[in-house]
Amino acid sequence: MNRWLLTFNAGSSSIKLGVFRLDDARATRIGQGQLDLHLTPLQLRLEIDGVRSAIEIKADPVASMDKVLEEVLHQLEVGHEQGALCAVGHRVVHGGLHLSRPVLLEPAVEATLEALAPLAPLHQPQNLRLIRAIERLRPGLPQTATFDTAFHATQDALARRFALPRKLHDEGVLRYGFHGISYSYIADELRRRGLPEAHGNVVVAHLGNGASLCALQNGRSVDASTGFSTLEGVPMGTRCGALDPGVLLYLLQQGMTPAALEDLLYHQSGLLGVSGVSADVRTLQQSESIPAREALELFALRCAGEAARLATTLGGMDALVFTAGIGEHDARMRAAICRRLGWLGIRLDPAANDQHLECISSQASRLRVLVIPTNEEQVIADDAARLLMGKER
Repeated sequence: MNRWLLTFNAGSSSIKLGVFRLDDARATRIGQGQLDLHLTPLQLRLEIDGVRSAIEIKADPVASMDKVLEEVLHQLEVGHEQGALCAVGHRVVHGGLHLSRPVLLEPAVEATLEALAPLAPLHQPQNLRLIRAIERLRPGLPQTATFDTAFHATQDALARRFALPRKLHDEGVLRYGFHGISYSYIADELRRRGLPEAHGNVVVAHLGNGASLCALQNGRSVDASTGFSTLEGVPMGTRCGALDPGVLLYLLQQGMTPAALEDLLYHQSGLLGVSGVSADVRTLQQSESIPAREALELFALRCAGEAARLATTLGGMDALVFTAGIGEHDARMRAAICRRLGWLGIRLDPAANDQHLECISSQASRLRVLVIPTNEEQVIADDAARLLMGKER
């Protein structure tokens, strides 16, 4: 019987699925899917072996994630005859100080993840909901976790330190960095493609609804725009990005409750807050409103500024890599960011940029600008396969 594994990449409003055939320690992708948790009724969009389908899920994800996943597993195990499910791999946003490698999930690990939930309130609780739903539906089925923070564990203490009392740093108040699974994939992909930048100084811009940038030196993370929580760095779909702490003190002193402040920073800010229109760059690009244009310009300004800061950490930059939804598909945003980095010698080839080619910089550019699709699900699946093989031995 075929053996397969399933990966979950859970966001605040959607769950991406990866379906992989497992041969020994090799995970080969055979399908993908997505659940948009904002849709009513819920719909599972699947593509298995090139065949696409859209299946209505009757269960309510707010009332019972168990019932949602029960329907999803039924579709995969019976409807698509995938065979025996042997493991489930999860993207988990925060691993804290000590979880810096992929792990098999067990109660002690889950307790650690729950304690970290306040640092990633949009994602960590959703990660845990999925993990525990699978535990109830498939008792004894191995589950693994791959952490967004783990890739950044190679950063030195100086890059991770805030200018706060040392005691707080020692207690774990430091810059963790996020989107590490994506950056790990890009670092490996630069090597797989035989690109010289794999061994150079590279700034990678992971630009999606959640956005950040990372400085890679010889494929290792040395600095990142994100820090202690998923709020810091560049503006995102609904998250504020870097913010003067004095603003937080002011709002609290004016009577805003911590819960209301959390909602403001995570759900009402970013592109949505500035534009008053949408958190989606695609919608904003089509809008003629002045606030929508301002939101896009602010996003480009902050991304370019962060790229320049990371180039300072690196001591120079050999390449800029765009990835994730906006980075891979929005030529206008890439061009807007690169225009602000023209002083670094970046020059785009407009035709290559419009066609989303791998290299979008011109011959006149001092450094290369690349577009490389990310694949977080493959990283999660490869980690799960290796851990499963170790367990089976």
